[in-house]
Amino acid sequence: MPVIMPVAVNLERFSHHLASYLDADQVNLVRRSYFYAEQAHEGQRRSSGEPYVTHPLHVANILSEMYMDHQSLMAAMLHDVIEDTAINKMALAAQFGDTVADLVDGVSKLTQMEFESQAEKEAENFRKMTLAMAKDIRVILVKLSDRLHNMRTLGALRPEKKRRIAKQTLEIYAPIAARLGMNDIRIEFEDLCFQAIYPMRARRLEAALKSVRGHRKELVETIRSDISSRLERDNITANVTGREKHLFSIYSKMRSKKKSFKEIMDVHAFRIVVDSVDECYRALGSIHNLYKPIPGEFKDYIAIPKANGYQSLHTVLVGLHGQPIEVQIRTQDMNALANQGIAAHWLYKSDDQDYVGHARARKWVSGLLEIQQQAGNSLEFIENAKIDLFPDEVYVFSPKGKIVELPAGATAVDFAYAVHTDIGNHCIACRVNDRLAPLSRQLQSGERVAIITSEAAQPNPNWLKFVVSGKARSAIRHFLKNQRHNQSVELGARMLDQSLEPYTLSLDSLSTEQVDGLLAACKLDTLEGLLEEIGLGQRPPHTIAQMLAASEGANAHHNTAPLVIDSPDAVVITFARCCRPIPGDTIAAHTSAGKGLVVHQESCRNLTEIRNSKPESISPISWAEHVSGEYVVGLRVEVASERGIIANIATRVSEQGAGIEKLQVNERDAQNMVILITLTVSNRKHLANIMRRIRVMSPVIRVTRSKN
Repeated sequence: MPVIMPVAVNLERFSHHLASYLDADQVNLVRRSYFYAEQAHEGQRRSSGEPYVTHPLHVANILSEMYMDHQSLMAAMLHDVIEDTAINKMALAAQFGDTVADLVDGVSKLTQMEFESQAEKEAENFRKMTLAMAKDIRVILVKLSDRLHNMRTLGALRPEKKRRIAKQTLEIYAPIAARLGMNDIRIEFEDLCFQAIYPMRARRLEAALKSVRGHRKELVETIRSDISSRLERDNITANVTGREKHLFSIYSKMRSKKKSFKEIMDVHAFRIVVDSVDECYRALGSIHNLYKPIPGEFKDYIAIPKANGYQSLHTVLVGLHGQPIEVQIRTQDMNALANQGIAAHWLYKSDDQDYVGHARARKWVSGLLEIQQQAGNSLEFIENAKIDLFPDEVYVFSPKGKIVELPAGATAVDFAYAVHTDIGNHCIACRVNDRLAPLSRQLQSGERVAIITSEAAQPNPNWLKFVVSGKARSAIRHFLKNQRHNQSVELGARMLDQSLEPYTLSLDSLSTEQVDGLLAACKLDTLEGLLEEIGLGQRPPHTIAQMLAASEGANAHHNTAPLVIDSPDAVVITFARCCRPIPGDTIAAHTSAGKGLVVHQESCRNLTEIRNSKPESISPISWAEHVSGEYVVGLRVEVASERGIIANIATRVSEQGAGIEKLQVNERDAQNMVILITLTVSNRKHLANIMRRIRVMSPVIRVTRSKN
């Protein structure tokens, strides 16, 4: 589709167009909003030198081409008033009503807040817009139209600013347009962004496209005529047109498929528009009789629509001279929805809340809202939202036959969270097509997925390595943050109690006055916040204990009892990689900001250095009488080179019930090599048994516990 460049729009011509589908009173309200904006922006000019009010008029004109309602058009006229003038939301509401004021506020950027970076500013503005979208989907339509006119008029800006705006448009607004099914706007966004980011490539590609278009005309017309004749012979009324490839689409395919321009242009594309769904399938059969279809290239998006509501039949045929022919078959309504997406809801004046494009848009926005509520900050939110703007989807079935749409590359964990957050949080296994499968396995369209849950289960941090949907990522992170917070508070309470013990004080014995005084001294609002900082290693518990003891005039009477470790699963207890302590080792710990307690072997040189430089950060710690879980440890095995020795060692390790996490082989010389094994064991006795089993092997020279 060729890029539409801006043309001058005057109020009278614009009003005349509005009169073709709006009431006279509504047209007058839109005109009044224009004059209000003209007065508000008095003296302001765009980078091009034009009066600023020309911009909102163009934005409203873009919306009027979609036949949007009068409130959307009024919001378009006024969309920069709150942001760029002294007029506030209350003043707008008094003049034009709460709905229009809310729409304008939803599109307006946050200008009163200071941000650390441009990325944070953009992310926070996107978060604000998402909240407004959840209340009224028209917010995003005004924003897309605003961004479209800005992209059409980038010419007056500096090259670096052009590229920044174009990059953001390509990453966020073009995918949003695609998500809402607004294909015309998406295509124009992509081509304008391509021209702004890679002007030289765009010019060369456009020149190549023009030269090849003339040569193709006759062949394209022949194929179009053959298809039309066959459909007419089969009594199918249809409009057959050749589809023009747009610049960015050609460029993307050349890069992703590593194909030349000639290879991309050898594919001819056609669209067949018919009157009914029944005729779609009849037309498909008709052209399959005309040209041979390529196996595996047929997609039925009518039976299973895309996430944005797009419906069509796609097939690829082999033409007379062997050239591929791509064909889309759809009805008139499907064609309007494919090009205008959610805007077709207003074009048809549909009051039906289950209208396919509108319902799916609401579902997507509610999903964005859930991600927003679980995200820790705006940058994390926009990262997860971008993931959910993937253009490709897979369609899988629940055990009851419900279709679930997921991004390409999604796993069973993504599916579990798509069904419900609680199912995701408690899933332990899955069945794909009635067979047990790994949770990390990528799903394919058409598969049936069942999730196995357990009340005792909880999200695994390793899931973040393979989940692809924004909802799954945000839900897992949200759970881990809460878990980290709770464990930090619990550890902080234990550490503070431990430090108070020598003074015969405890957390439970502190009075409200003592707690308030302590919080005032630490400049914190809650005791929970203080305990979290202690647990995360951001405040030494000894210092807090001394402050409380000093206020009570108490002296230390005995030594501190050590904290006890009973499992490796605490988020805020870290086992040092330098010495890899395991149950049975003599241990000590130090507090580290952000990590909480870091546990070392007592003999570790790093701990000795910390003890000398920061003695106040050292905490006494010991193993519980009964310790559960698996602990990582390293072995260094020196062996004589022999065929199959690595496999034999791995077998002996697994026979002892240990897991191998990593195995590295270093050749010392032609006869000898060193094998470094990272494995999981339950305690020192378990490790000793493994070392004994390896040591008795004839090629083994020496087995020692390794330290990083």
